Formats: sequence, structure tokens, C-alpha cells
Amino acid sequence: MTATMQGKRVVVLGGAGFLGSHLCERLLADGATFVLSIDNLITGNEANHAGLKKEPRFEFRRHDITERFDVAGPVDYVFNLASPASPIDYAELWLETMRVGSLGTQHGLELAEAKKAVFFQASTSEIYGDPLVHPQREDYLGNVSCTGPRAVYDEAKRYGEALVSAFARKRGLQTRTIRIFNTYGPRMRLNDGRVVPAFVGQALKGQDFTIFGDGKQTRSFCYVADEVDGIVRLALSNVSDPVNIGNPTELTMIQFAEAVRKAAGGGGKLVFLPLPKDDPKQRKPDITRAKTLLGWEPKVGLDEGLKATIEYFRGVVR
Repeated sequence: MTATMQGKRVVVLGGAGFLGSHLCERLLADGATFVLSIDNLITGNEANHAGLKKEPRFEFRRHDITERFDVAGPVDYVFNLASPASPIDYAELWLETMRVGSLGTQHGLELAEAKKAVFFQASTSEIYGDPLVHPQREDYLGNVSCTGPRAVYDEAKRYGEALVSAFARKRGLQTRTIRIFNTYGPRMRLNDGRVVPAFVGQALKGQDFTIFGDGKQTRSFCYVADEVDGIVRLALSNVSDPVNIGNPTELTMIQFAEAVRKAAGGGGKLVFLPLPKDDPKQRKPDITRAKTLLGWEPKVGLDEGLKATIEYFRGVVR
């Protein structure tokens, strides 16, 4: 790949979140001359930028992007990673989730249009819902409930993709769209309701592993460094169609709990609870498009990724 972030000026919406903060660091490491992180801190954490406090090329602005905003000077890329992203978050922050996926995305697109920048939309595997096709390819239209408990997130992301596509089609905006599958690593929030911090926290506390359903439902887990590499590769490409970025290695929840137990050296028995409504039974990306068009595939194995993640959470768990 010949294009680079060298000399680029970049805005990252949702930049103080788990994934956004890692992206900010990668962009600066790749030679960006200016990175502005914008986040209202509703689920993000300014502490995620602790390593960038003395970096003169970096700036943080606290702002809710559902309210219009501007950025001084030229901008080459606008990355939209702004949204609550866990079931606990979007159950509590249901209206905020829908507003940031609609109004927030529109305001980001308008900034990119005004600056003649590339707009990068972080979408999600949730747009596939509880899939009837496995693994999930980008041309699969999904099996999604528009009225269920997960709908505020699923439909906000689906609306976001539609809006991005409309700006590209009607206004000629350069756009990129990633569909992110389960991603994990340092800086995840311990109590955000996602399975990685839940299992790791339970293992480190010596608690039982809480598994919803019979534990045979599957997920695939991509380490954050691999995910960010896919984001950057897609941003620098000329691929305008959605691209899945995730790890195609599929694990049942039982298998994943045992992997966490082994890596953490602790944890209790497996406890099974009722499966929440509309919880997907299978989730695995087909990454043929990413391999073919971006030369991307994950490199970090689960053992290595869990080791780094657990080391981070040892400093968080009390």
C-alpha cells in the first residue's frame, strides 16, 4: 500500500473511546501532522489519551457531535467512531445512541464535505442482526428486528450506512465504511456488558463465568491492533463499499470462557442464564473482501491478545 497518513490532518469522532483512542495513537505513529479527538465522554474516557498529553500534534475537544461543530484549518480525514457500543450502554442511552447515529453522523459528513475530506464510517456487524447466513458477507442484507431491545443501535448503524451512501452518491463525497466485528484489548471498560471484559473481570476476581443461553452461540474476537490496522488500510484505499474487518476464528462462549480461564489462571464454574432477546446465535466475518482489496487479515492470536488484555485489566480490577 503506497498511500500513508504522513502529513495528514485528521479528526476522530469518538476519539476518547476504546477503539478511537487506539486509532488516534496509530495515526500519529503513522506521521499525521494533526489529530483532533472529539468526544462528549458519555462512554469515552479522557484518560485513554494519557499517553498523548505531551504530543503537540494532538488535541482533545469535549463536544457532543449531535450539535454542529467546526474545525479550523484543512482536514484530510474524518473518522466517525462516535456511538455507545455495548448492550448495557445502548439500553440505558437509547435516545443518545439513535441521535449520534443519525444527527452525529450527518454533522460529521457535513464537516468532511466542507473540508473536501474523506469520511470514514465505523459501522458494525450488528447490522447483520441474528444472521441466517454464515459466515457473514458484505452483500448479506441481514436479519434485524427494528423494534427489539437492540434496535436502537442496529438501526442507528444501518441508518448511518444509508446516510453515508447517500452523501457519496448525491454529493460526490469520498467515503469508506467498515463493519467492525467483536474487538477486544486494553482500555475496554470493565463493566460495559461485553463478553471480553465480563469474563476477564470474573476470572481475575475468582468469580463464576456468566454465560447467557447454552453457551453454544459463537463470536469471533479481533485484537484491537489488528482492527486499527484494518481501519487505516481501508481509509487509505479507494474502496467505497462496506468491508468486514474482524477475526474469522469462531469460538463458542464456552470455549471462550475456558480460554480466558487458562490465560488468567483463575475463575469459577460456568453459570448459565437465559439468553437475552435478539442476541445473535452466530457471528463470524467473511473477510475475503478485506484480504483481496486491502491485503489485510488478523495477525494477533487469541493467546497473545488475551495476555495483553488481562495484563491491562489487572490494573483495573479491584
